[in-house]
Amino acid sequence: MHYRHDPDGTRLPIKLDTTTNGEFAPIALAPVHRLAHAFAFDAAARAARRLNLSRRAFLVSACGAASTLLAMNAAYATRGPRGGFYDLPPESALDLQLARSTLDRNDFIFDVQGHFVNPTGAWIKTLPPGAQPLRFAESKGCAAAAQPGLAYLQCIGPDEFIKDIFLDSDTDLVVLSFVPSTRKGEPLTMEEAAATASIVEKMQGTHRVYLHGRVNPNQQGDLEAMDMLAEKYPVAAWKTYTQWGPDGKGYFLDDETGLKLIEKARKLGIRNIAVHKGLPFGPQSYEHSTCVDIGRVAKRFPDVNFLIYHSGFVPDRAEGPYDSKRSDGIDGLITSLRENGVSPGANVYAELGST
Repeated sequence: MHYRHDPDGTRLPIKLDTTTNGEFAPIALAPVHRLAHAFAFDAAARAARRLNLSRRAFLVSACGAASTLLAMNAAYATRGPRGGFYDLPPESALDLQLARSTLDRNDFIFDVQGHFVNPTGAWIKTLPPGAQPLRFAESKGCAAAAQPGLAYLQCIGPDEFIKDIFLDSDTDLVVLSFVPSTRKGEPLTMEEAAATASIVEKMQGTHRVYLHGRVNPNQQGDLEAMDMLAEKYPVAAWKTYTQWGPDGKGYFLDDETGLKLIEKARKLGIRNIAVHKGLPFGPQSYEHSTCVDIGRVAKRFPDVNFLIYHSGFVPDRAEGPYDSKRSDGIDGLITSLRENGVSPGANVYAELGST
């Protein structure tokens, strides 16, 4: 069979590469990851020869996926980690039926933080001349990426979003979220998000879209707008960024500003608050990117669910065994919960995106 994409089999079926979600600089691979790459390609070449297949034909099969995971196990084992591993038999690298019976699943896939922008929205008019917001290094497979001006924004617009999430992936359910912005500079308004959600609702299958209601309580008008959002739209949770503010200053969930948000959410009966923690925007509100306030509000409001997006993760600081002396990062979240007696399974949920 001729393969139009990657005919020489230079790409593994399971991504293990330096990457980013657009909120931080790509993190370089560690030596153990490069070793896993080498093991995987070597294993694929040997297995392909044994099965009389091209390396590309082997890699796109279930055996190729099994072989890659087994190679990762082998690479990680050389460095002595005692954590989890991919549980599949070695024979699955050569036995297609065994590989499929091990790897094929009908798992429920829930994307809890989906994003897109309106590429021609009113927010474009607020940009300074020559600005290129949300410009990522590569937009493979999107013809608009090479077009002049702001045409590349079509690559992260609603059409591409629906295609990527609901046509080209196995995603069952997605939460459509928002980025922090001034009210005039919203790259995606609630009206635009709801319109796309209504299109998805008409598609066949189980795919559905939940909506966040964006609220920055330290911005004039946002707290008042919560009433309208709750009345007009099926808001599943409120999305906020404690480290952001129109004046560059953030807030804590347990200061006067944050408490107004929580009390308003309780009053409206939508008691899920998704808060961006970690992935700091800069030094000015770095303290507000930490999770020090999470345990305090979780203890004070046991009837409110707090979804901690990114779990406080700081990309440029290495994670390791729990360090109670560290005030930021994922350790900071754990410490805040422990100090306030908030147990696992209570009302705080650690979202794993970017970790």
